[in-house]
Amino acid sequence: MTKHRIYTMSFARVYPEYVAKAERKGRTKAEVDEIIRWLTGYSHESLEGQLEKQTDVETFLAEAPQLNPSRALIKGVVCGVRVEDIEEPTMREIRYLDKLIDELARGKAMEKILRNEGMVQK
Repeated sequence: MTKHRIYTMSFARVYPEYVAKAERKGRTKAEVDEIIRWLTGYSHESLEGQLEKQTDVETFLAEAPQLNPSRALIKGVVCGVRVEDIEEPTMREIRYLDKLIDELARGKAMEKILRNEGMVQK
């Protein structure tokens, strides 16, 4: 079975799409970064480092310092598929991020997007 092409795509290639989607709806790059850091545990510096290294999406997620345990609270449909029903772990992580960015673009408050955890990322 071959990997989905998103796995081998550079996260640095996908990242500007997330930022553009958010900015088109009046949100900011800083909010996108906060979501990514909340989900993955990357610091600002380590996120920038991953982007500079052109790390592929699969490695970016596999090397995440600490995937947020509250990500299991992310529910809903992305690309016609319910995220909570995705069995393949890497694809589920990708869709979690997609769902959070969708919520941001739809104008949802950051406290709700981050599942009211109040975790402060450095």
